[in-house]
Amino acid sequence: MSYWLRTFALLPVLAAQAISARRRALILPEAAGERSGVTGTGPSLRLLISGDSAAAGVGAKHQDQALLGQLVSALSDRHTVRWRLEARSGATTQSTIAHLMKQAADDVDVATTSLGVNDITSGVGLRQWLARQAELRDLLRARFRCRLILVAGLPPVHLFPGLPQPLRWHLGLRARQFDSALAQQLANEPDCAHVPLNVSDDASEMAEDGFHPGPSIYSLWAGLVAEEVQKSFATPRMARHG
Repeated sequence: MSYWLRTFALLPVLAAQAISARRRALILPEAAGERSGVTGTGPSLRLLISGDSAAAGVGAKHQDQALLGQLVSALSDRHTVRWRLEARSGATTQSTIAHLMKQAADDVDVATTSLGVNDITSGVGLRQWLARQAELRDLLRARFRCRLILVAGLPPVHLFPGLPQPLRWHLGLRARQFDSALAQQLANEPDCAHVPLNVSDDASEMAEDGFHPGPSIYSLWAGLVAEEVQKSFATPRMARHG
């Protein structure tokens, strides 16, 4: 049976499970801690993190354990990192565009984004999502004069223990489709890189809600982003000063 036929046949079950999952989901707070600052020594590196609950650090108690803190820690031994977090639980690509349009248009060297799961669960189609992702990158270039855009891929939703089957299968397959298309789109943009989030298949490393990363997954994610940054800003002449 094809994906679409199977999905159509399962629509009543998927709808009921989606409603039930939302009602029963453990709501975790965003990580506590500062969302802007300056850390480290060396050439200046301006960093912007934007996106959804994962970017906001849900699943970690403090930003030091989340993507922001672990990424800044990885970069601050070589750079003076001027960091800023603009992320919110429930954010979609469209809402993130609207949010960033209201923020001060400060120059950014590196922007990293985390978006897609909420787009999928809210019913956004693949073509529309890719167009919005492209619009977001254009905004980062034009408004923030961003030099490097690191786009997190979709997480392995098919492994999320917080979702029942067959909803986990359905959303997982959609996430893999979106992620594959995103990687292909980014391959044609030299100032961008796709950062895959299939970093762990160990459910015990996830947050207690069975849906968000735990600190160890954030650490692996931050390591991948830091590696991409170091490739592009490996020498002092590549980074801005001031």
